[in-house]
Amino acid sequence: MVGHAGSGFFTPINPFNPLPPSSLAGVQRALARGADGVEIDVRLSRDSVPFLYHDPTLNTMSSGQGCVSQYTAAELEKLAYRGGFIYDLFHDERLMRLQALLDKLPQGSNAPVIHLDLHEDDKCAAPGAPSRSPLLARALARLLHKYPIPAERLLILTTNAETLRYLRTLLPTAPLGLEITNNFEPGLQQAIQDKVQAVVVGKDVITPERAAQAQAAGLQVVVFGGRSAKTVARLVSCHPDVIEVDNVPELLTQLGRSVGSE
Repeated sequence: MVGHAGSGFFTPINPFNPLPPSSLAGVQRALARGADGVEIDVRLSRDSVPFLYHDPTLNTMSSGQGCVSQYTAAELEKLAYRGGFIYDLFHDERLMRLQALLDKLPQGSNAPVIHLDLHEDDKCAAPGAPSRSPLLARALARLLHKYPIPAERLLILTTNAETLRYLRTLLPTAPLGLEITNNFEPGLQQAIQDKVQAVVVGKDVITPERAAQAQAAGLQVVVFGGRSAKTVARLVSCHPDVIEVDNVPELLTQLGRSVGSE
């Protein structure tokens, strides 16, 4: 089991979570509670540095304005997360480089499972501007050559099949996953055609039949989301290979595993 965006998103209840998604504290909380690893969101800075940030714009949950792509890494590191008055009483998190997180995590055989969710959308890009996806892929490849994560503990995922094909040339042994947020059948056929290792399916899209269909095609099935006990139970009933969950303690309880201390 894997913590979704670390230990989930800002939530008021069920459970209360004041920590920003894909923040250092959120990652540390998920691992301390007993998650096998974490899913984290990666965007590319203006100077081509992989950064951890979930939303399309900085306006929604940080002290910045605009997009990650408009700031250098040094500028992004100065931005604080902002979830609202109550949330911000419980954290002092700032945006961070993916490299900074990898520096703080165990390496080699003790490394936690890491799912790298590449966010390639750029709401601030000029009309007709070339995609920066190849830059993101190359920057990520350089970083993973420096910080090798065992293949069995790594998954790189995106909604962009073309990026996955490019990553296959840069990182031939890295497990890759195609994210399917709707239109399951075309997505599954794309994943089979491109010979990726996994499909990553949203909680509102997955069903037991779809999970079985993908597994029969030789694909690992990863589902993401799930906070309430009812939703988590439904995801468990689909028998995926991995759940990226928003409520780590609830999933651990339903799996009969003990919840760690923070």
